[in-house]
Amino acid sequence: MTGDWRTDRIGSALRGENPTVLRRLTAGFAVIGDVQFLPGYSVLLVDEPGVQRLSDLPRAKRLSFLSDMEQLGEAVERACRRLDPAFRRVNLEILGNTDPFLHAHVWPRFEWEPAELVGKPVWLYPGDRWSDVRFRLGPGHAELRDAISAELDHLPSDTASSV
Repeated sequence: MTGDWRTDRIGSALRGENPTVLRRLTAGFAVIGDVQFLPGYSVLLVDEPGVQRLSDLPRAKRLSFLSDMEQLGEAVERACRRLDPAFRRVNLEILGNTDPFLHAHVWPRFEWEPAELVGKPVWLYPGDRWSDVRFRLGPGHAELRDAISAELDHLPSDTASSV
């Protein structure tokens, strides 16, 4: 996966050009993460370019974004639990320290993670996990993409749709 969509993730999602998009939700886009060293890593992107913080949204849209985050988290949880018996839990985070747009990280966590990292934030993983081509999103993640998408389809929501 290469191309200009990475420099404008939200705009490319709105134009239907972001290949990581799983579903359009109420206040954003559910996307699968660029790296998959923790299989199932996903991100919720806000659907309004220029929005940097949760507090930039009107209250009703904030609540919709948080609801979308919970929905994506549950979909990742269900898919990962089904695909890997060592699944433990999902961590949800809104950080905003690197990318200048509102987004939420959905990190599945597993029993097979290194003992020194399993109970710590994902951000403490060594830098090579983020850049190693073995963990780059690609065709080998089709089953995972399909599983998360299917769970999003089965969760109660009148606004989730295919993109």
